[in-house]
Amino acid sequence: MKREKLALYGVVLICFGLLMYALGVVLAIPRRLLFPDSLEFLHFNESMVWYSGFPMLLGFALILIDLFVLYPKKRSNDFIKNDPVANHKVTVVLTAYNDELSIGAAVEDFLSHPLTARVIVISNNSKDNTLGVAQAAGATAYNETLQGYGACVHRALTEGAKFEDTELVVLCEGDMTFRAYDIDKLLAYVPHAHIVAGTRTVEQLRAKDTQLSTFMFYGNLFVGKLLEIKHLGKATLTDVGTTYKLCRSDALRNLLPELDPKVNLEFNPYFLDNALQRDLRLVEVPITFHKRIGESKGGNIDNLVALKLGLKMIKGIVFGWKAP
Repeated sequence: MKREKLALYGVVLICFGLLMYALGVVLAIPRRLLFPDSLEFLHFNESMVWYSGFPMLLGFALILIDLFVLYPKKRSNDFIKNDPVANHKVTVVLTAYNDELSIGAAVEDFLSHPLTARVIVISNNSKDNTLGVAQAAGATAYNETLQGYGACVHRALTEGAKFEDTELVVLCEGDMTFRAYDIDKLLAYVPHAHIVAGTRTVEQLRAKDTQLSTFMFYGNLFVGKLLEIKHLGKATLTDVGTTYKLCRSDALRNLLPELDPKVNLEFNPYFLDNALQRDLRLVEVPITFHKRIGESKGGNIDNLVALKLGLKMIKGIVFGWKAP
């Protein structure tokens, strides 16, 4: 058992114990209705409830060991860094898929920011005129032929990190859910991090009619905390689903060759997991979140799709990431 995953395994054991307990309680209902005199079913229910305590106790023990014994040794004394960049100009990269209704406004918005050096749009085999509209608005646009969100994000970050006149890359989506003015918030924390990620968790900064449902909101929070527990002492995570982030170009050049672009909709937590595994510093900053223009095509189409995606994220965090 890897030491850095001790608390993570503890959480998994506690969840398993709770599942056993719930299953034992739920199965007691049909037993009482259908087999009220069956001793075998009675013993089975009781065993499920009683034995559920063992994985929960073991899980709590692992968490306590990690928190009070191993964690103080894992956290370095020079944890806080102050490494400012000389050049605050940014290369903005936008991902897009059938976003001709929004991509023009998104490009214009980011080009209007005084620190934007250029805007690059990566279209992922869009069937509409996304590329043409992006170019007309002033962006450099490319098409990524490998289908999938992960491939599109990987290509966008790769293109953004190529430029020598900017040290920073801003990754965002072209659907107008995010705004260029939040670049200033991300830049404020650049001296302390390799990656400054946006978080949509502040109620006053999130529009009421976005595609982020309450279920998705807390699902993102749960997965974020699971990833935080895996890398205890390295980051505070509340939103693993947001695309909007600022990255140092040198960190991207080292990280991207290690990532598989075929990891699809779960690419964001996959990216963060690998960054933390390589001891890159990560800070979250509250950003605004608006209603998108056009229809959602990703993991937030509805709660069922989000649930399936969340389970893939949890599987990747606990057991390792695998491309389909």
